[in-house]
Amino acid sequence: MEMMLRPTMSAFARGCMFGLATLASVTAAHAQADFYAGKTIDLLIGYSAGGGYDAYARLVARHMGNHIPGKPNIVPRNMPGGGGRVLGGYMTSIAPKDGTAIATVDQSLSLQQALGDASVRFDNSKFGWIGTPIADNNTLVTWHTTGVATVDDARKKEVVVGATGENTSAQYPRAMNALLGTRFRVIIGYPGGNDINLAMEREEVGGRGSNNWPSWKATRPLWLKEKKINLVVQIGLRKEPELPDVPLLFELGKTEEDKAALRLLSAPVAIGRPLFTTPGVPSERLAMLRKAFDDTMKDPAFLDEAKKQNLDIAPSSGEELQKIVAEILATPKPAIDLLNKAIAPQAGEGKK
Repeated sequence: MEMMLRPTMSAFARGCMFGLATLASVTAAHAQADFYAGKTIDLLIGYSAGGGYDAYARLVARHMGNHIPGKPNIVPRNMPGGGGRVLGGYMTSIAPKDGTAIATVDQSLSLQQALGDASVRFDNSKFGWIGTPIADNNTLVTWHTTGVATVDDARKKEVVVGATGENTSAQYPRAMNALLGTRFRVIIGYPGGNDINLAMEREEVGGRGSNNWPSWKATRPLWLKEKKINLVVQIGLRKEPELPDVPLLFELGKTEEDKAALRLLSAPVAIGRPLFTTPGVPSERLAMLRKAFDDTMKDPAFLDEAKKQNLDIAPSSGEELQKIVAEILATPKPAIDLLNKAIAPQAGEGKK
């Protein structure tokens, strides 16, 4: 009889353990929901208002809170400076580490860290990457009055291009100068992309070093219609379907080594307009934020507003971004050295 009772007792124990585990899981879920109830999440934007990063961040902010248990308010705030470095440092050292601070900064900062940029005083791999609403190609453009519309034109005539800092807006024209023989002169220090756009209209500068293709469609559709800007190159690993005649930057390399360096420079495009939270956020809360982001990307109200604003949506998940960042930071040293040489500050550059 005793032998017959043992399996029954074991099954009973297993049932209790399962019940306790389920209860603990439910309790944890309720605790996360309770955490956000009545709270406000700051969504910090590393650029001034009016540009592509700003447009996408504010769009997400208006909808993502509806998908977070507890439905916190999400309030966007601009914190420009250093091409996103000021905000990256803030998120590492000052912002609360509890999931109430979210940020968006330049997609190139992971590459800058891999390149050994001393001004990147934080580890991108430590951030909790939440997702990006768009991962389309960047472009380098010139103003229509410059007389420079192609790479060949840019080899013959100098054009001043505006940049926000040591990021893609300066890296693309520098790399083209070093590896393709163009004559761009970079001016660094604009607070955001919209400031560079205004400078182009005033003909203070003749071009913009980097902007996402969907952002042009959303923020300056009349410029495209009226051909106020020339799309000199697109930066990505494959062409935008809408830009079949605009060359890919990495394909213009003269040697295989040049192409490899330009391809590495193009890789961060997959990071898009990223959202992330601080290091140290509990894993369950990060998972909640990631799920809320993923659900937002499928929300009919969100998609309808994006369409009205001409903002393309082609999202990547937080898990995907975390992997891309890790791969960039693991780039072999020879490729790093070649690209570092190509994007180093060049003679004749200035500051705003």
